[in-house]
Amino acid sequence: MSKKPKIVEVPADSLEVILQHVEAHELGADDWELIRTLLLSYVELTELLKNKNTSLTRLRNLLFGASTEKAAALLGKTAAPLSEATSPAGAEATADAESSTPAKNHGRNGVDAYTGAKKIEVPHPSLQPGDPCPQCDNGTVYETGRPGVLVRVTGQPPLQAMAYFLQKLRCNLCGTLFTADAPDGVGSEKYDATARSMLALLKYGAGMPFHRDEKLHANLGIPLPASTQWDIVETHAQHVEPAFEEMVRQGAQGEVLYNDDTGVKILQFKRAEAAEANEESSDNDADADGAAEQPAAERRGMFTTGIVATRDGQKIALFFSGRQHAGENLKDVLKRRAADLPRPIQMCDALSRNLPGELQTILANCLAHGRRQFVEIFDRFPDHCRHVIETLKGVYANDAIARQQKLSAEQRLLFHQAHSGPTMKELHVWLEAQFAQRLVEPNSALGVAISYLLKRWDKLTLFLRQAGAPLDNNICERALKVAIRHRKNSLFYKTCHGAHVGDIFMSLIHTCELGGVNPFDYLTELERHAADLALSPQDWMPWNYRESVGSPAQVQAVA
Repeated sequence: MSKKPKIVEVPADSLEVILQHVEAHELGADDWELIRTLLLSYVELTELLKNKNTSLTRLRNLLFGASTEKAAALLGKTAAPLSEATSPAGAEATADAESSTPAKNHGRNGVDAYTGAKKIEVPHPSLQPGDPCPQCDNGTVYETGRPGVLVRVTGQPPLQAMAYFLQKLRCNLCGTLFTADAPDGVGSEKYDATARSMLALLKYGAGMPFHRDEKLHANLGIPLPASTQWDIVETHAQHVEPAFEEMVRQGAQGEVLYNDDTGVKILQFKRAEAAEANEESSDNDADADGAAEQPAAERRGMFTTGIVATRDGQKIALFFSGRQHAGENLKDVLKRRAADLPRPIQMCDALSRNLPGELQTILANCLAHGRRQFVEIFDRFPDHCRHVIETLKGVYANDAIARQQKLSAEQRLLFHQAHSGPTMKELHVWLEAQFAQRLVEPNSALGVAISYLLKRWDKLTLFLRQAGAPLDNNICERALKVAIRHRKNSLFYKTCHGAHVGDIFMSLIHTCELGGVNPFDYLTELERHAADLALSPQDWMPWNYRESVGSPAQVQAVA
């Protein structure tokens, strides 16, 4: 009993057969071994459940193995090359990219990685270019062009407080009071634009709840109550909301729109549901015969929708929290789309609630969702799943080459048609053959996974017919992690207004992240130029706000 038993999964029909053998006293050696293993598995599971440190995730991993979707983990590191159909130019581009890109965990970061570091020039204390060499007395020193670099990282509170003590003088005869002027740049508000931006970034970008931030700053000697933090970010949200509305407008004009949703908890809805439940209970008690027909229940679910729109090379992330599904929120966004624009490409999974109703789109389904069907059953059907995963691996390799070569949407379409088209056609024939030749039971897990691909084949392969169509919805899945991180840390929103504030900041922050823009600097400049933002929000997007900040009119206004 000291050795941990192997936990096994036994189908229900097999258990029924064993029970019949037990009843008839016809136990064989295999039956006895299986019963022994099941009993030992039960003991092991009981011990695991007694351990308070055993999380549900750990228990699931112990039972079914750690979940992963990476091909290297599933197929082994000696899997086949990425693609056999890539062009020589594509292969050379891949090799060049791999040789010039450092591997992960390759060492310390270079100074170029510290984009937020303050740059300090340190001149030599005794020499200047053109001076004679103090070592040989014959040569002349000159600039090498490559200075020595030292990077020093210091710690500080996210918010810092400075207390100014203004000297006061009073005339002993007339009593007039003279107070020293505040230094230049102090400002008139206690919490300036940088403080507001940092609080918003901590809460909605890093997922730090207000109460946790309050404790952190209290330990550092800066009182910052959670209620005060909310007041600050709420005011900040009012100032930057025009930028959010402009992002919604520009996102509606996008060429490709990705959408999906995740759960959220809003206490305002919960309280309303509780009040309705109490009223219904009272009505039922009053209605003794109970013959009255009850009205259909309203929607109870609460969701945060993530929408990522691509337009003119820019990526716009939008978040909406409430009762509406992802398709309904996308419909509200598309209502702002210009009438003369063609239908956009929509990428989502196969759920009907992701569709925008009567507003038509060119629908594409997520290839990663179809692939995931086989990842989840790889341990049960390794040969079949390996074939599907290796085939899709080649398609994704072709898409990576298209990105590395920076192909246009039309060039990428032709590239996929030439190199991924035959591969996907062969896969489609193979999938149909599994049912036609009765190699797979349609109602099995493998049959369900194959049916998923065949049923949605046209939408899963839109990238072979439509220029610009993506392979999957991963960019939206990653965007939703922002909302999920907030949900895991803060648990809920108190009101719908609070959820809207969160949507504003998550949209602005993640759009900055998608574009490689510093979200702290962006939120700060929006706060400093709130009046200009309200007048022309199109000039204050993450990809062009620096031009507005640096314009002569803005420089004069700041001065």
